Amino acid sequence: MYVCTECGEQLDCSSSFLKHQEKHRKEKPYACNLCDKHYKKSSHLTRHLQTHTADKPYTCNICGRGCRVSSDLVKHLQIHTGEKPFKCDECGKSFCHSSSFFKHQRIHSGDKQFICPQCGKGFIQSADMITHQRTHTGEKPYACTECGKMFGRPSNLVKHQHVHSVKKPLVCSDCGKSFTKLHALILHQRKHTREKSCTCNECGKNFNTSTALISHQRLHTGEKPYTCNECGKSFRLSTALISHQHIHTGEKPFTCNECGKGFTQLPTLRRHKKIHTGVKPYKCGVCGRGFHRASSLVKHDRTHTGEKPYTCSECGRSFTVSSALVRHKRIHTRDKPQICGECGKGFIDSGSLGVHRRLHTGVKPYKCEYCGKQFTQSQHIKIHLRGHTGERPYVCTDCGKSFVQSTVLIRHQQIHSGEKPFKCNECGKCFRWSSSLLKHQQIHICR
Repeated sequence: MYVCTECGEQLDCSSSFLKHQEKHRKEKPYACNLCDKHYKKSSHLTRHLQTHTADKPYTCNICGRGCRVSSDLVKHLQIHTGEKPFKCDECGKSFCHSSSFFKHQRIHSGDKQFICPQCGKGFIQSADMITHQRTHTGEKPYACTECGKMFGRPSNLVKHQHVHSVKKPLVCSDCGKSFTKLHALILHQRKHTREKSCTCNECGKNFNTSTALISHQRLHTGEKPYTCNECGKSFRLSTALISHQHIHTGEKPFTCNECGKGFTQLPTLRRHKKIHTGVKPYKCGVCGRGFHRASSLVKHDRTHTGEKPYTCSECGRSFTVSSALVRHKRIHTRDKPQICGECGKGFIDSGSLGVHRRLHTGVKPYKCEYCGKQFTQSQHIKIHLRGHTGERPYVCTDCGKSFVQSTVLIRHQQIHSGEKPFKCNECGKCFRWSSSLLKHQQIHICR
């Protein structure tokens, strides 16, 4: 089924869909020669053409941000004034712009009228669906006139064009870094002087900038002002929302030039690049294992100490990392937000969905250097390699027995502790393993 984003009409085949779209194009005689978009008015085309250039003639006199049209500047100024005239009757949330308010209301109504004809995924906005469809077609209609690099979104092109167009006359005398604006240079120089003039009244922590302080204070207040229009999830930082939205669009704008792997966030790409260098500067003092990041070493240390600081409030089960607890909680809520486009099966996280998709594609990217056996998951090859090397990094502190996998060690330790953390809500019987509890629960279901 093909749905027209202009009028909502549904058509059965692609040829009828293309013919139908031609009718709308005749109604819109003003065409963009860069991306083939059509408009009813020449003024709309003029405004659109500015998305292909870096021209932003309207400047905010408070923060210096540039806008393409005067109406965008008016909307932007509401961020500084705090004015939010549009209020949702359902949840009480307020918005600066009517467009954001109408998009938000669709979260309550569950209205996702724009359906991708390729995979059936629904979207609240037609623009989000169009962007999403480029993940299927690989289309990148926005080209840089300087170097020819292509982009799927106009916003990414505009960011890229600053590399070519922006002059940076203000230079830091300490490190030589250049800036376009004086206030940006002043903020940067505080890194060298370590001046932190903005102090949090709650905990006394100091920050270089007022924006960093405001973001920090949201940890105390719990405020999350940035909301995803697709799923309603809220975030403390605007950058976190932008990264999250890539999940819905499928866009991975940051690509590794070594292996071609794409990422939704730049910090994730930077961490990934360390894999290619082979440098692992963080060493475990117990087993000598090396890690690319200090945070990975901290998590690894917990396999030796047995520390599990993250506990589930539902069943009391503890975890070494917070992400494992988040995934585990979805077992109780039965929430599986990631859906496979091939078979419709749901998964609790995008990583599990990615691994599942390899069943359809047959891709096994991890190959054993000893025997040539291939695997769909990186953790499977790690466990397999220990069969060749004889490595057993997980040691029981009670009896000294060692294991290839941490999960096997955890199960083994329950023999010593007598712990049975999995409890049946029907009869109160406790079990050592979740699999035993699931088998037991079938007794109650059959009854």
